[in-house]
Amino acid sequence: MASATGMPEYAPTEQEPLLGRPGDAAQKEGRPLYDNLVIGTGVVAQAGVWILAAVVWGAIFSHDLIVPFSAHPLLNSAGLVLLAQGALILQPTHTAEQKRQGTYAHAAFNNLAMLSLIAGLVCIEVNKINHNGTHFESPHAIMGLTTYILLIIQAIVGITQYFAPSLYGGVDNAKKIYKYHRVLGYVIFTLMLTTVCAATQTDYNKGVLGIQLWAVIVASVLTLAGVVPRIKKQKLGL
Repeated sequence: MASATGMPEYAPTEQEPLLGRPGDAAQKEGRPLYDNLVIGTGVVAQAGVWILAAVVWGAIFSHDLIVPFSAHPLLNSAGLVLLAQGALILQPTHTAEQKRQGTYAHAAFNNLAMLSLIAGLVCIEVNKINHNGTHFESPHAIMGLTTYILLIIQAIVGITQYFAPSLYGGVDNAKKIYKYHRVLGYVIFTLMLTTVCAATQTDYNKGVLGIQLWAVIVASVLTLAGVVPRIKKQKLGL
């Protein structure tokens, strides 16, 4: 179709990322699904999220372990790494078969992440109960609770809209909310990174672990710098 200027009208495709050129982060035909974890700026996201996990794990294991408290940051950072993989492996898919495979892998990573995160929540709550500590009082705790609630909603909607579309009145209706599911996913992921930043301001970190806020911010920015450019405009309805 031509525009009023006589030039062909631009037709957006699912291969166009939010930043960069079309195809910069598109899965190539015949390439294995795991390539999606690093193609384009994926390698930047991997560097960021693994550095963040290493910072947390390094701080925990360089001090005496406290059961069950120490498991909380270990499990939550592991959950964050898994969520990153879930997003990265699905982003570059664009054909029907790629989307099918990517969705199953996305669900697997996210389910493992949810198990890890819920276990992390249980650990910190058991620790607080054992020590008569306050619940959900600090900015880190409030942001963490908000993130958990949103994650549970996100997981329920994501699973049902794909595997049980009849709950939404059919496949077409379920597909209409895909873009909102994607947007909320990126919002939750950013909130999780912010929650980790807030954790550096807790009394225990300041007095014992000593994780530096700047290190977490740098790792978080790297992670987002790898994830955001691969977001597909059309998948968000843009």
